[in-house]
Amino acid sequence: MAFHWKIDSQEKLITVVADGDVTRAEVEAFLDVLEGIDGFSYRKLFDGTTADTKMPPDEILALGVRMRAAHTEDRTLGALAAVVPDDKIELVSRVLGMLAAAKRPMRVFSTLAPAQEWLQRQPRV
Repeated sequence: MAFHWKIDSQEKLITVVADGDVTRAEVEAFLDVLEGIDGFSYRKLFDGTTADTKMPPDEILALGVRMRAAHTEDRTLGALAAVVPDDKIELVSRVLGMLAAAKRPMRVFSTLAPAQEWLQRQPRV
């Protein structure tokens, strides 16, 4: 499994580390967990510095649609920091652009430390 997460309920922080080839099923399982624990209000740190995916565009779009649908519900959403290699910033930014309707801070970073620092400054909701 290339998709691992840690949930810190005390800090209201979810850290996701993706390593290797990430599949749609892994992302769907994570989204199921988020819904199950009502974790959308938690701050999220996504570390995809060593990840890749072979998902075709239609699967990525389907995941984006699912995430956006979760944002249209009456939910409080926590900040999201995504860390990806430089060559993936444009792609991830486009996917996050689909989520731009969400009323929450979102940023894409190319290294982990600035993402962690930024996320620490975001409010816990």
